[in-house]
Amino acid sequence: MGTGRFVVAAGVRDGAVAVGVAGALLATGLSAERSAAPLDLLGYVLLVAGGLALAAGRRAPVAVLAVTGLCALGYQAAGFDVPVVAYLFAVYAAVRAGHRTVAVAASVVLLAVLPLAALVDLREVGAAYAQARGALEIAWLIAAGAAGEALRQAERRADEAERTREETARRRADEERLHIARELHDSLTHQISVIKVQAEVAVHLARKRGEEVPQALLAIREAGREASRDLRSTLEALRDDAKAPPPGLDHVPDLVDRARSRGLDATLTIEGRRQVVPAAVERTAYRIVQESLTNVARHAAAASASVRIDYRPDILAIRVEDDGAATPHSPPQPGVGLLGMRERVTALGGRLRAEPRREGGFTVQAELPVERTP
Repeated sequence: MGTGRFVVAAGVRDGAVAVGVAGALLATGLSAERSAAPLDLLGYVLLVAGGLALAAGRRAPVAVLAVTGLCALGYQAAGFDVPVVAYLFAVYAAVRAGHRTVAVAASVVLLAVLPLAALVDLREVGAAYAQARGALEIAWLIAAGAAGEALRQAERRADEAERTREETARRRADEERLHIARELHDSLTHQISVIKVQAEVAVHLARKRGEEVPQALLAIREAGREASRDLRSTLEALRDDAKAPPPGLDHVPDLVDRARSRGLDATLTIEGRRQVVPAAVERTAYRIVQESLTNVARHAAAASASVRIDYRPDILAIRVEDDGAATPHSPPQPGVGLLGMRERVTALGGRLRAEPRREGGFTVQAELPVERTP
């Protein structure tokens, strides 16, 4: 909205300048006694046209430079001894836009041709006056070009300063994010390590005594190991460590195997031809399967679950279903995990549907857009 208002204000300002310059040129041309001859009428038209052309100086500075220069040559040839004010404004706009070479070349041509255009007129102009005016026009052109270049450099320095501020803020945010990640990693890793060690000791003692190890205890041990791996990969991702990339589609079979080790009859089906997908899509697909299977183990009281990954031309489709206790009449309350999945999918421009099935159980379906690869 702010940018739109700026563009409108700039357009109004350019239009006002164009009308003012056109009016000044026309008033200067009318100040001399002239007839209604066609040549004089053409001169008036060129005076006005050269001024009004400045309204487009911000959008097409080179074209406006050419138009104002031709108009100046035209009304000089028509006998109007009027300064090339519109052309000076056009030089300023062109240099400000970065077209310095074009502005200098056009100005050299104009200064060379302008005396010839004046000679075309049958009215005589004193040689001394013509030389003095030529020197003055050169000074005006230099001043207009210098003003445009000064403003262009000032704007460039302002843009550079703004870019530097943004980069500094981004770097500070990255440092703060890494600091938080390290704090969380240290705190959570300690707690999870205690759980994992206790589970490992319990499993070891049970096997040493020849007792059957409860499935719940094995699930706790595997969950501890998985949580440790996830924390480590998350911290490494925040560090941008390419040596240990975050888990993706290649790690989905491991999720299914771990679900089976907890006593869940889990299956994995992959359809379509495997293709390269963006890293963000891979991570999101992995997290969807991980969170869905975790919810099945924690809340669904399910005996089986199926994971289906479908590679389509423009979409990676994921579906995780279970035969748990959820029904359309008693849907589970969405938790943090489901909300996190929805945020990930939405950020990629995809769609997520998570709801109970009519026949019982729960389904999570996601469609993630995939860029075509050549």
